Amino acid sequence: MNEKAITKPTQTLDTLGCVAIGRNEGERLRQCLQSILGTVRSVVYVDSGSTDGSVELARSLGVEAIALDLSIPFSAARSRNEGFTHLLKQYPQLEFVQFVDGDCGVADGWLELAHNALQTQPQVAVVCGRRRERYPEQSIYNRLCDMEWDTPVGEAKACGGDAMMQVRAFQEVGGFTPSLIAGEEPELCVRLRQKDWKILRLDGEMTLHDAQMTRLGQWWKRSLRAGHAYAEGAWLHGRTPERHWVKESRSIWFWGVLLPLLALVLAGVTRGGSLLLFCAYPLLAYRIYRYLRQQGTDAQDSALYAGFCVLGKFSQAQGQFQFWLNRLLGKRRALVEYKIPSRESN
Repeated sequence: MNEKAITKPTQTLDTLGCVAIGRNEGERLRQCLQSILGTVRSVVYVDSGSTDGSVELARSLGVEAIALDLSIPFSAARSRNEGFTHLLKQYPQLEFVQFVDGDCGVADGWLELAHNALQTQPQVAVVCGRRRERYPEQSIYNRLCDMEWDTPVGEAKACGGDAMMQVRAFQEVGGFTPSLIAGEEPELCVRLRQKDWKILRLDGEMTLHDAQMTRLGQWWKRSLRAGHAYAEGAWLHGRTPERHWVKESRSIWFWGVLLPLLALVLAGVTRGGSLLLFCAYPLLAYRIYRYLRQQGTDAQDSALYAGFCVLGKFSQAQGQFQFWLNRLLGKRRALVEYKIPSRESN
């Protein structure tokens, strides 16, 4: 296994707090909390209905744990908001908050690096770094995640679930939108950038993530959730000058719905000639493959990523469809789980 050590810095950052969120993370949660404890002013763990003793585990480590009200739909956005509110009620002097998912361990030196970046660049609201998969060799799906996390260093449009934020910036835009089941971080960053805040990705190791994705069905659900997020993001901010996720949503509808539908519907009229439209998919995969190779990605990883990018158009189209159907029916989509709960993975 590609086990990477995570050790704690010795300095305590008194103006920094941490909000960790999770559901049935088991040993992953222990590793997460132990990578933070003793480094920040306070840690709050917010639990979304775990049945594996996660709340008790957090409390046994001296971490304050909040169990969300089961009568209100769960979301990562809601969890982070409630953790942030609880943290600031106890420590109103905090200037920065590190958000981290319970399946991630914080890398050695990250908290100081991010803290220093926010202190010295007051116009920056959010800093993030390199999230890596803990076991990228365990499955092709874990490997795909590790490649997905490798985004460019410098000023960015969005962050992921692990990020350090300025308290005043987070408060200015009202935090995360709690109704979002996915894509809440880029949506928050849209609102931050509309207020002239900046998002920065630093050249540094941030967290180790444990996806535990070993099945195609898990990857499909995760990709479906991404499609839902694209649809909801475009609905919320697609009319702004930025046209947030409009292009991505249109691409999903074209490749995942329109093109195969045209190929099949016109097959009778064209005596099967329209089926040649399906040749566009390997061409799309080749375009992605060639781009990745130009960026320095090796041939095997480029082919893997390109193939799943094309396949993902169909699962993302399902997510888009579900968003619009639920909106038409006035229903709120439930949180989509793709991970194996910790009790099943032992």
